[in-house]
Amino acid sequence: MDESSGVGVLDKAAAILAALESGPLSLAALVSATGLPRPTAHRLAVALERHRFVARDGDGRFTLGPRCGELAAAAGEDRLVAVATPILARLRDATGESAQLYRREGDSRVCIAAAELPSGLRNTVPVGSRLPLTAGSAAQVLLAWENPASVRREVAAAVFTPQTLARVRRQGWAASVAERQPGVASVSAPVRGPSGRVIAAVSVSGPIERLTRNPGRLHARAVTAAADAITKALQRDR
Repeated sequence: MDESSGVGVLDKAAAILAALESGPLSLAALVSATGLPRPTAHRLAVALERHRFVARDGDGRFTLGPRCGELAAAAGEDRLVAVATPILARLRDATGESAQLYRREGDSRVCIAAAELPSGLRNTVPVGSRLPLTAGSAAQVLLAWENPASVRREVAAAVFTPQTLARVRRQGWAASVAERQPGVASVSAPVRGPSGRVIAAVSVSGPIERLTRNPGRLHARAVTAAADAITKALQRDR
């Protein structure tokens, strides 16, 4: 289906933003993803950066900027958070562990929703926390289905390996033990948007003494079911 609006510069800017949904891109990768001439892609990406729709990561690659999230919040549009919030609460109650929802922003992952245990020994991740993509089960999930070039760049600095991500893709969930934080284990599973692309990761996390060194055995089924429930709700909204 032709999605052209007939306004050329707007269509080209939209193509750039759509390409950046999959993660940070160099100028060459952006040209390849959009099919735009290099000077046009650079000029529009820099203009979008000026208006904060596009930003740069630590390697100078283009990524979605903060203005995109601000507009979504202002419109009350963050359907992902609205759908996920009650499901995270049920996941917390079912597992007895804190539950989080992470979304990728540039070369980080951001906690956009959480359901914390009210008391006792727990792993607390405040909403808005920005964590690296180099460690943790949620980072594994957010990278596992990315394009190979992006995966190679991120894994080069990660504590996990490409083989780890291949296993995540095969089994549909990830686990980590003391990978990002000593004494903490976690299990995560992917949330997919209406297009089928992975857009977020659902996690439970807590002390190793409760989750053990094989946390997937305890909680992979519950975490995967929660992620699937969010995915199905988003697809119904299509």
